[in-house]
This record gives sequence, structure tokens and C-alpha cells, in this order.
Amino acid sequence: MGKRATREALGDEVLKLGEENKDIYVIDCDVSKSCKTLEFAKRFPDQHINVGISEQNAVGMAAGLATTGKIPFVVTYAIFGSMRAVEQIRQEVCYPNQNVKILCSHGGLTPANDGASHQCIEDMGILRTIPGMNVIMPADYTSARKLIRAASVYQGPVYLRFTRDGIPDIYEDEDHFEIGKAKCLQDGNDISIMANGDTLFIAIEAAKILAEEGISVRLYDFHTIKPLDVEAVKEAVKETGKIITVEDHNILNGLGSAVCEVVAELGQGIVRRVGVQDRFGESAPYEALLEMNGITKENICKIARELLK
Repeated sequence: MGKRATREALGDEVLKLGEENKDIYVIDCDVSKSCKTLEFAKRFPDQHINVGISEQNAVGMAAGLATTGKIPFVVTYAIFGSMRAVEQIRQEVCYPNQNVKILCSHGGLTPANDGASHQCIEDMGILRTIPGMNVIMPADYTSARKLIRAASVYQGPVYLRFTRDGIPDIYEDEDHFEIGKAKCLQDGNDISIMANGDTLFIAIEAAKILAEEGISVRLYDFHTIKPLDVEAVKEAVKETGKIITVEDHNILNGLGSAVCEVVAELGQGIVRRVGVQDRFGESAPYEALLEMNGITKENICKIARELLK
């Protein structure tokens, strides 16, 4: 099984969209090499703007372009796109409901050795609290390309989060993705596992181990955190009763929190959250950072067994 960073998909799909639609603009924050938009800049200089290390200006410029019918893609790192520019995203993009796409690489713990200053474990939580914003994290290269394309025709603000490091390929070209609709990868009766982004493969591996133990797992890719697929959560609660969420994000206000909100209002079911344990990252290999936070197939299996006792 191959490994590719989803930021590679960012570069490839945005380039393809630029070929097809002259209204697609890329606004770079001086990270075109690492976010893979260099080829777009070379091929379509009239559709590319590099504002330098100036994320707030990038978002403001994107909002302005959107008012003229353009489809701007702001490209930067998750830590900067979700925090440094959050006021502009709120005031100039979400409040007037402008058709701006925020594409951020280096999400979660995948920046690894770059340390806590470049890792971003809070972004999806921050952005999902803003009215009108849609929040997405694809699980592999193929789904990233398809969800970027879906975002390009979606009317309204969208935040897409990508990985710095390579993650395993999961999907085939014929797989279909819809914003706001979770993808059920396998059916099961005993327990549901809901994951997204780089943790989906870990959840898949855990489901295989549990299957060998006779545990029937229903497995979902919740690539869209907002709008959350509420019906899928309700279905999982009613048919399995027990849910484990898995994410490369703080367990506060990410996928786990979103699922817990639905379950609490439903008044039945139980949820256990696997994710970053409300702590900053460190400079360490990616796998070590996951292990520090219990984001492992072993821990998922342990929690599943405990829930099913």
C-alpha cells in the first residue's frame, strides 16, 4: 500500500481545477513549495497571488475576489490559517457568506519534528464554531482530490485540512464523496468506530484486529466534521449503541465532541474519544506523537473490548 501526503492532492487537484475554470484563484502565503502550488503559479500566473507571510491579508483579498464571482483558494499552514486569520475568516468570509475556500496543510500532528509551533491540533474545533463554515479532513490522496473538487462547486466557506507527511492510500478512483455525508466503509453490529483524516487507516487496522476476535465493527469515515452527518451518528447509536471516535485533533471540540453533542441530545448511547489528549505536541516522530496520545490501533481495540464487557 502506497503512502502520499494529502498536500500532494492539494497541489494536483487545484492545478486541475485551474485548467478547467479561470475563476479559480490561488492566494498563497509564501508556502507554495511546501503546499504544492508552485506548478499552479507557473502555469496560471494571472490566477495566482502570493501575499507573503500575511494570512490576514490573504483572507481579506479572497473575500474581495469572491464578491466579483471568483473562487479563491487561500493556501497556508493549518496553524496560521485557523488562528492568525480567524478574525478575517469570521468577519469577511463567514459573516457575509463569501465563497472562499481555506486549504491548509500541516494539520494535526503530522508536522511531527517541526514541533508544537507548527503542529495544529485546534484548527477544526476553532473553525467549526463559526456559523456558516464547513470543515473537512480527507483521509487519503484520492479522497482529498475529490473533496477539494466538491468544495470548488460548493457555495459558501469551506475549510479543508491536509497532512504534511505521507499517509496510506485507502480509496479507489471510483469512490464517491459528498460534503456532509459520512462514508460507511463496513457494516457491523457490536460497535461503531468513526474516524477521519490520517487516523482512518489506524481505525481500519483496529477493525481488522477486532474482527479476528469476533467483534463486529461498523466503520465510518467522517471526513466532514461540519456539517456533521447527524443521521449516521443516530443510526450508529441505535444499531450498535457504542461509538469510538478517532482523530488527529484535540479531543475537545473536534470530531469526538461533535459526535458527543448528537449522542447527548439523543439521550442514549456511549462514546469514547481517541485523539490528542488536550496537550501540545513535541518535536518527535509522527508515530511517537500518536502513541503518546493513545492514537493507536492497540488503544482503539482496548477501548472497544472494555465497552463490550
